[in-house]
Amino acid sequence: MELTQEEESALKGEQGEIMQMAYRILVATGEATDAEKLIPIEWAHLSGVNYNTIGDAGEEFLSGISKNARVKVRTTLNPMGFDIDNVSNYGLDNNFISKQLSIRKSYETMGVTPSFSCIPYEIFDMPKDGTQVSFAESNAAIHANSFDNLKTNKESAFSALASAITGKSPYSSLRKEDSPNLTIRMKIDNPNELTYGMLGFFAGKVGNNSVNISGVGEMDRRSCKALCGGMGTSGTCAKFLFGDGAPDCEKVDFDKKEMDEIYDELNTAEKGDLITLGSPQLGLEEISDLTSRLKGRSFKKRCMIFCPRTVKDQARKIGYTNELERAGCEILADCCTCLTPLISKDNVDSVTTNSIKGAYYLKNSNGVDVNLKPLSQIIEDETR
Repeated sequence: MELTQEEESALKGEQGEIMQMAYRILVATGEATDAEKLIPIEWAHLSGVNYNTIGDAGEEFLSGISKNARVKVRTTLNPMGFDIDNVSNYGLDNNFISKQLSIRKSYETMGVTPSFSCIPYEIFDMPKDGTQVSFAESNAAIHANSFDNLKTNKESAFSALASAITGKSPYSSLRKEDSPNLTIRMKIDNPNELTYGMLGFFAGKVGNNSVNISGVGEMDRRSCKALCGGMGTSGTCAKFLFGDGAPDCEKVDFDKKEMDEIYDELNTAEKGDLITLGSPQLGLEEISDLTSRLKGRSFKKRCMIFCPRTVKDQARKIGYTNELERAGCEILADCCTCLTPLISKDNVDSVTTNSIKGAYYLKNSNGVDVNLKPLSQIIEDETR
C-alpha cells in the first residue's frame, strides 16, 4: 500500500498510540483486500455497541481509548441493548445496564452521535452521490451502495472505528467501480417483504462482493430494507444492481425451490409467544403504515416494535405511538430485534416476525424458535 508522509508518521506512532492503532487496523485491512492506498471518507457508522456482542473486553477497550480518541468525521452508532426509558420493565441485571451505559458514554466522549440505529439512511441526510463512507452495519452498507449511491465496503467494527478516528479507509473492493459477474433472476410472483428478505439471504449466500438482480418490480421501503437485511446476514455480498448485467454474467434463478429451502431453514415454529417488528428498525413510513393497518384492531399477544429514537419521537408528536400502544404494542427505541437481551430463551420459546435478519439472529444468537410471516399475515392472524 502507498501511504502519505502523514499516514506513515501516524503508523510509526509519531501522532500518538490511538492514531497508530487506528492506522495499523486500516493498513492490515488494506493489505488483506489489495488496497492501493487510503482515501478520505465523510461518514462512519459503527457497530460494536451492544454489550451483548462486545462483552467486558469491548467495554474496557472503549473505556480506555475514549480518554484520548476523538472522531474526525460524522460518526453514528448502531443499536445498543435496551431503551433506557423502559429498561426496568425487562428484568435486565444491573451489570448489563451499567456496562451498556459505559459503552454509550465512551462513544459520546469520542464525539460519536448516539443515534443507536441500524437505518442511518432513513434518519440522516445523505451526502452527495459517490461519497465514500465507512459503514459497519451490514444492511446499511448494502443500502448505501445499492440505493443511496454511496461507496463503502462491508466494514468490521474495528475498521469502521479506525476510519472514524482517522477519516480514512482502504481504497479497495466496492470503493472502486464494480461490475458484478453474477445475476440472480427473481422468479417469484407477487413477492412480499418476506420474499425479498429470502431473496437477499440467497444472494448473500451465492454472491461474492456484489450481484445483479433481475426480474424485480417496484419495491416499497419495507421490501428494500428486507432485501438489504437478508443479504447482509448470510454472506459477504454488500451491493446489488438491478438488471441482467453483462451478457457473460453467470445466471442463477431464485424460484420456489430456493425460497422454500431458506424458509425451512429459518422458520422453526408454527406460532410465536410474542411478535417482533423492526429488523432493520422501523422508520416513520413503516410506523405510519402499521398504525393504519391496526385501526380498530389490537394484538392478542405481546408485540415489540423497534425503531430509532428520532422516529419514536416523531411518531409520538404525530400521535402514532398512542394508537400503537392502544393496539398492544411496546415501542422501543435505541435497540433492535437482533441480539437483544430483551428476548431470552429463559422466558420465550418462539417469536413471530416478518424479518429474515431477525429470524436468523433470534434463532442463532438468542436460541429461540421463529415463526416467519409477512406483516399482512401477522396482522390477520395475531390481531382481533
